[in-house]
Amino acid sequence: MQSPHRVVIAAFPGVELLNVTGPAEVFSVATRVAGSGRSGYTVRIATAGGEPVATAGGIRLMADMTLEEVHGAVDTLLVSGAVRVDGHEVQPVVDGAIVAWLREAARGPHRVASVCAGAHLLAAAGLLDGLSATTHWRTAARLACDHPQVTVDPDPIFIRQGRLWTCAGIASGMDMALAMVSEDHGPGLALATARTMVMYVKRAGGQSQFSVPLTVPADPGDRIDELRVWIGEHLTEDLSAEALAARLHLSVRHFSRLFSRRTATTPAAYVESVRLEAARRLLQDSNHGLPEVAALSGLGSVESLHRSFRRRLGTTPAEYRRRFS
Repeated sequence: MQSPHRVVIAAFPGVELLNVTGPAEVFSVATRVAGSGRSGYTVRIATAGGEPVATAGGIRLMADMTLEEVHGAVDTLLVSGAVRVDGHEVQPVVDGAIVAWLREAARGPHRVASVCAGAHLLAAAGLLDGLSATTHWRTAARLACDHPQVTVDPDPIFIRQGRLWTCAGIASGMDMALAMVSEDHGPGLALATARTMVMYVKRAGGQSQFSVPLTVPADPGDRIDELRVWIGEHLTEDLSAEALAARLHLSVRHFSRLFSRRTATTPAAYVESVRLEAARRLLQDSNHGLPEVAALSGLGSVESLHRSFRRRLGTTPAEYRRRFS
């Protein structure tokens, strides 16, 4: 029998508990489901000095090893994430000790991955340069702003780029871990693990099902930001690039360039996401029929509503309402 696949999860004070224990439990259950005839996984937690760390919820995690003891003895390295919440502001925590250690430690493992805001640590260590990555939708704009060399996609549950994996919000670490089980041991074991844990082996749709559109923090006095506010209040009006450019007395080309630089998206994509967000909220919080939802959100027709939901969320308006209303 082959040696167990060695997983190390790097943790630090303030980490989200499920960022660590969620993937760890998936690997543990997969090992038990596989039985004694298969190699399975060993999971260890590493901290800077091998000391216990208090999680964001106050629960203390015991460490199995120090970061320096990880040297080469790992097949998969997971970097958990943490955020600071100040009112409505959510900021990723970038632990300097973890970042400095990653620059060397990440060279060895077969697979390196981040959970939730852990992507900010991988990016700070330079590991995501030139790659696509995702993170929690509430910190995705910050990741894109701080690391322009990283292509940030805020929608997928997880993204794999060669040996580098990143995933979205906290629970998505379990989705990513299931995908790793499938890669390591085949889809049969991943399915059996998902059934045991009462999980979807692959969730439909992406983060957009649960989040508002990716936005850049507003800057008072910025013309583009003032326009974004106006767009949100006038969804049923003509919001074409031509109409929006005319509102700011700019050429379409100049306006589109300014808008994309400020928001990291095109005017058309931004307008669709804002209208889609309005449609989501109407489906969740009202009894309006689909024609009314399409009209009030500015999407126009039921056909356009369906197309946007399929393309951006991977589901239908009716299914979304059943799941989230």
